[in-house]
Order: sequence, then C-alpha cells, then structure tokens
Amino acid sequence: METALAGLVAAFFATSIYLLLSRHLIRVLIGVAILGNAVNLLLFTSGRLTREVPAFIGLDEMVPAPGVANALPQALILTAIVISFSFFAFLLVLGYRAYQELGTDDTNGMRIAEPRSEPPPPMGY
Repeated sequence: METALAGLVAAFFATSIYLLLSRHLIRVLIGVAILGNAVNLLLFTSGRLTREVPAFIGLDEMVPAPGVANALPQALILTAIVISFSFFAFLLVLGYRAYQELGTDDTNGMRIAEPRSEPPPPMGY
C-alpha cells in the first residue's frame, strides 16, 4: 500500500512540475494545487499507514507501542491543507486580476513592464 502511494506522490510531483513550467497561467495555478496535494500526501505517507495499533501511549508506558503510526505528520497535514488552500485562493484571485488587466493568460504576453524598444530577455540558456 505504501509503495503504491509513493508512486502516486511521484506522479503528483511530476505532473505539478510539468504544469508549473507551462506558459499559461491557468495551468500554473492547477500545478500549484496539485503540488499542495502532493505535499499533503507525502506527509501522510511518511507517518506510516497502520490501523491496527492506536497512536496512544498507555499510563504505564513511556513510549508508544511498536508499529504505531506517527501522529505528528497527520497533525501537520491539517495545517498544510489550510495553508495550501489559502495560497491557492490568493493565486487564483491574483491570476484573475492579472487576466482582467492584461487580457491574456499567456505569461509571455504579460511582459508589460518590459520596454518594447529593448531586446527581449534571454528565453533559455
């Protein structure tokens, strides 16, 4: 099960990087959303996927039972979900506002701050 989720995390990261490298703003925004989900799934799988042993320490024990799932990554996921959703909402509003002002979602067409009389910046190495 954990191997399948590791493959899914790798697919999410690969998809998000591919979309982030796109020229169109909507693809970049979808890439950010998928990247946030990939990070959440990575945190979830790092805490082990077990249902047999609860994540509690008994009164007479000093350490949790062996094989117990770590509760810290599960708590971090709750924070990461809120942060990634708010970041995505901010980028969505920013992208919509940029589209309203410039009339395009192409990042090359958004180069309004660069003077037309000068040569364009290098597009690659």
